[in-house]
Amino acid sequence: MSSPKLLNRLTFRQLQVFQAVHRQRSYSRAAEQLGLTQPAVSAQIRQLEQALGQTLFKYAGKTLHVLPAADTLALSTQEIFGQLSRLQMNLSDINGKISGELNLAAVSSAQYIVPYILARFRARYPDIQVRLKVCNRSQALERLAQQQDDLVIMAMVPEDDRLEVMPIIDNELVAVVWPEHPLLDMQAATLADFARHYVLMREPGSGVRSAFEQLAAFQKVALSHRIELGTNEAIKQGVMAHLGVAVLPRLAVRLELEQGLLTELSLADFPIRRAWCTVYRRERFPTPVAELFLRFVREHLTQFQHHFRAPSSPLPSHGVACLPMTP
Repeated sequence: MSSPKLLNRLTFRQLQVFQAVHRQRSYSRAAEQLGLTQPAVSAQIRQLEQALGQTLFKYAGKTLHVLPAADTLALSTQEIFGQLSRLQMNLSDINGKISGELNLAAVSSAQYIVPYILARFRARYPDIQVRLKVCNRSQALERLAQQQDDLVIMAMVPEDDRLEVMPIIDNELVAVVWPEHPLLDMQAATLADFARHYVLMREPGSGVRSAFEQLAAFQKVALSHRIELGTNEAIKQGVMAHLGVAVLPRLAVRLELEQGLLTELSLADFPIRRAWCTVYRRERFPTPVAELFLRFVREHLTQFQHHFRAPSSPLPSHGVACLPMTP
């Protein structure tokens, strides 16, 4: 088929729907993402296949198989939308206003840093629209694999050469108890002593929980007494209510520690140090707006680190290290 004829039959909407199906590996999930019905998605893909003269997807039972023509089209579609995004940025720059859209996903513990960074980014680029999805680490990894976002902000990044990672802010996980807790009277409390009390924890898939469980396994300490609560805020309130003890990001309890509502317990190998990082898959080049955000973060990295660092922790001259972990 000649290029002019192909151009006359293709639409951006078809390519947008195709991109969603290719990333989601599902017509139903693509329909949910785009706010369409599944028959509407099927119709768009059918029209696209007719225009290309190629079959893109094939169902075997309930499994959607991506055919070679779809992978080839996905690369071209990414370039097409990337060029359109750059065109929008260039036109906006001519008008003196940079606009566009930034889609981020962040693990729940990063909610203590992301709003601060976004507020300063939006102050500099007020015409850029930002969408932020907050999720746990397991969900963030799934979104990263499916390339649902421009960037993911997370700690405990898996070791994967296909990922582009930039550390941004130090993430210290601290052991906290309520004031006058019996553990505070011990001269050298251990993690085993800590684990004899009820430990308040997030759900499986949480990065904070995974980091704590890995340390406990390393020290050969069983976490037999645990109570699962759905959010860091619920865990923090639980500790203050004497329900149990917990390991939480320092930033999540900074005010409570300063006000004496919670007390940090000194334990061996604490605080657990990780770093929040921006992450994206190298095969998906960042959009111009994502590139702009990454450049903005790099330029203001020292300022952000200084704002969030613990008062007792000196700021490392080389920045923060992003410690990769196995998923």
